Amino acid sequence: MLKRRFTLILAGAAISVLLAAAAVLAAPSGEVPGPQPQPAGSESRFFLPLLGRGMTAPLLPPAPTPVSAHPGYPLARFETGSFTGPAVCDKCHSDLKDESGADVTNSTLWRATMMANAATDPLWQAKVSSEIARHPELQSEIERICSRCHMPMANVQALANGQTPAILGDGFLNPANPLHEAALGGVSCTLCHQIQPDKLGTDESYSGGFVIDTAQSAPDRQLYGPYPTPDMIGAMVMRSGAGYDPIQGKHIQRSELCATCHTLFTPTVTAEGAPAAFPEQVPYQEWQHSSFGDGTVDDQQCQDCHMPTAQGAVVLFNGWPAHEPFYQHTFVSSNVTMLKILQAHVAELKLGASTAEFQRAIDDDAAYLREKSADVNVSSAQVAGGALETVVHVTNKVGHKFPTGYPSRRAWLHVVVSDAQGRVAFESGRAVAHGAVLDNDADLDPAAFEGHYDLITSPDQVQIYETVMADSQGAVTYTLLNANHYVKDNRLLPDGFDKATAKPEVAVVGEALADPNFVGGSDEVTYRVSVTGFSAPFTVSVELLYQPVPYAFVHDLGSDATPETERFAGYYAAADKTPALVASAQRTVAP
Repeated sequence: MLKRRFTLILAGAAISVLLAAAAVLAAPSGEVPGPQPQPAGSESRFFLPLLGRGMTAPLLPPAPTPVSAHPGYPLARFETGSFTGPAVCDKCHSDLKDESGADVTNSTLWRATMMANAATDPLWQAKVSSEIARHPELQSEIERICSRCHMPMANVQALANGQTPAILGDGFLNPANPLHEAALGGVSCTLCHQIQPDKLGTDESYSGGFVIDTAQSAPDRQLYGPYPTPDMIGAMVMRSGAGYDPIQGKHIQRSELCATCHTLFTPTVTAEGAPAAFPEQVPYQEWQHSSFGDGTVDDQQCQDCHMPTAQGAVVLFNGWPAHEPFYQHTFVSSNVTMLKILQAHVAELKLGASTAEFQRAIDDDAAYLREKSADVNVSSAQVAGGALETVVHVTNKVGHKFPTGYPSRRAWLHVVVSDAQGRVAFESGRAVAHGAVLDNDADLDPAAFEGHYDLITSPDQVQIYETVMADSQGAVTYTLLNANHYVKDNRLLPDGFDKATAKPEVAVVGEALADPNFVGGSDEVTYRVSVTGFSAPFTVSVELLYQPVPYAFVHDLGSDATPETERFAGYYAAADKTPALVASAQRTVAP
């Protein structure tokens, strides 16, 4: 693939990033600063210059803004026709302990997760505003679709009230909107636990097609849980104290429940006007095509991994029997970067978790990535004729593609070959301070992307596991409404995934499809590099790194001048963009 060289924009970019950060930090609590002046000739309102080829030092190395301790804000207490705030649930289901004495209180664990912050997520708000800026004629449709899963209580209640769901302007983000609190509650207790079993696992249930019985009113609203219905006294407590009738619903433990929002097909706007349903994220379908979800008795559900069980039984309410297994509401995932941004801005965003609780969530997600997601090892290495050849084996341990979910996410191999004196003979995939990957085509040219490799022979070749969206003309795009298909999908496949029989929405796309070493559960990449002039023995060091918000994605987002994109510009500029370490391995080799 032809690689282009770009001129670095250093001084102007550095000053502009600092100005953007300062504007956000100086804004009154909870306010979004307006657009900042843009220097002539700058490439985006994020002021992130495209990178030059072969850089040997970070472009801009400012340290992340220190996090000031904050206790967070109280849990929301609101009442709509169908929903109540988590504070209502917490008044009875608090101070829960497992048999080890660990605090497993649902609200304590949930409040610092991306589920709890689905609506307050500043990246999501920026992306919504960006999509609207690019397609203002579709604002109502964008807000309806996006609020369905990020502001589900407000969306459902608005529709039940005969209103049109809206986000910006006078919509749910406006404090004067009567559903503002419900909207900012994100994905909360009385949303998930009210989802009916109707149609789960069918096409109709996807893209936010979950069913809530809004015809019922307190105290007859049904609330589903995994355990047998409490005795009459327990049920009366729920009905009188919260306005819900507790019912056992085994579907609450099934992947089909999660799939209602985490299977998302978005509409495509094409020049030809041809309709298309773009698979924005389909981890449920990836899971179905793997050994984790193929319908056998040993299938693992989403909840088994993302809601790890507590140690032993847990008493949910004083006087009730203890229940086991108890699924902790940690919703562990891989969003370390975004959790760090939320932690740094608890006060401005008025978040319901403390900085300490966010730190626990950050640590949980980082540990999940390191321990549960993927492995690497150097399966072979040899030196002959002035060349070193090594094979890196990558194993996917999760029940869907890795990474999965929103198409901004990527993982990649950072490989270094050093000699006996510690000199670097070869390096591919080094991360730099902006959140970019050195020599990645997409970080050099917004219209380009890095290919998939079975053999790497040059430092400017980087094995990146990712999706790349394209419009109906085949051009790379970062705009969801323009996305028509993928031109690359080489994300690591789960065990049992047969790429030859995969349905189109989960298909492998690009060079990986023909790569015989890219198979269900693993990938192998051969590195063949010159070590002439270096001294043995050689050390091969490999890291598998992960990033939920890549450089090129943020660069593109910055082309829209909205209050939400400007705010995220400041947050991102001050954030710790160090990629998460998933796995590492090392091997020494001599001729």
